[in-house]
Amino acid sequence: MMERENTLWIRYGTELADMAYTLMEDAGVHSTLPKTGSIVVKPNLLIADKAENGATTHPEIVEGILRYLRDAGVRDITIAEGAWVGERNTTHAFDFCGFTALARNYGAAILDTKTDETVTKTVGGRRYSVCKTAYEAAYLIDVPVLKGHCQTKLTCAMKNMKGCIPDSEKRRYHTMGLHRPIAELFEILRPDLTVVDSICGDLTFEEGGNPVQTDRMLLGYDALLVDSYCARLIGYEPDEIGYLREAVKNGRGRFADESTTVIESGAEKRPVAPQNPGGVMRGLSRFVEEDSACSACFSALMYALDKVRNPAIKGKVKIGQGFRGKSCPGFGVGNCTAGCEEHVKGCPPTAASIRQALK
Repeated sequence: MMERENTLWIRYGTELADMAYTLMEDAGVHSTLPKTGSIVVKPNLLIADKAENGATTHPEIVEGILRYLRDAGVRDITIAEGAWVGERNTTHAFDFCGFTALARNYGAAILDTKTDETVTKTVGGRRYSVCKTAYEAAYLIDVPVLKGHCQTKLTCAMKNMKGCIPDSEKRRYHTMGLHRPIAELFEILRPDLTVVDSICGDLTFEEGGNPVQTDRMLLGYDALLVDSYCARLIGYEPDEIGYLREAVKNGRGRFADESTTVIESGAEKRPVAPQNPGGVMRGLSRFVEEDSACSACFSALMYALDKVRNPAIKGKVKIGQGFRGKSCPGFGVGNCTAGCEEHVKGCPPTAASIRQALK
């Protein structure tokens, strides 16, 4: 029997609500739902910005989750989030990003965690305050955006829980160096389910502006395992991320490895990479010779190039289905470039494996 906690489900496509619903079906989420009690859905709405800019959770993904929960007979649902410290409240983000209307359509409650009561817990001799609604939830669904971060390198499932703490705690986490408190918060607020919005997360910065299109969604039951897998997708080894390393050291889980079951679907729906990438991607694409590359492969290369600004290769990196079956000089990325003198295997390969090869 497949070990649920050591399994990841990945789906590609552009019909986001249907993708989220199908992922939950595939993962048998109905069998894990509580008979009673509230279910809290935690998206990432740190600012009021369009999801296509790479900072916030697509409302269509949460719509698919809500539809699935309703079909499973769940009625007590709250969408909870607390915008970043620079925003006095989260109402504007809920409205602007479409979550207020979404909640109304599905009969769910909306909670600005900045206004919630708190409970205090001690971990490692340190006291932490967290929002009562998230802490007391019968089932907590984490819906982060996979993206880079200017301080922690990665922000995804575990770091998304910072939206469930008061602003005073957010400030204190920064004085503590972020990594330890994020790892210890994971011991207090541990999601029951994580659905990752990896549709177009930002390349390097959690506020968006440099989105990388992948049209990919992931689901897992262990947020630490999910984060470790996602770290590789954007070009890092998990132990390069301080809070992941701390969580494993504290015995709170493990990284994804060769024993992890990864179930992919919808690969045939991977769109072709954008022909006119913007922002940072435009500058990085000067290193690339692309011919009909799918977005997942192209995005992995962009994440890797961002980490290795001066690749140790001659010529441009070849990528795309147009190279399939051809013998080519130089370096290629993905199984389609197997005819190159050197290439990184995978369909798609992770950014971490590309980064290693480029170095």
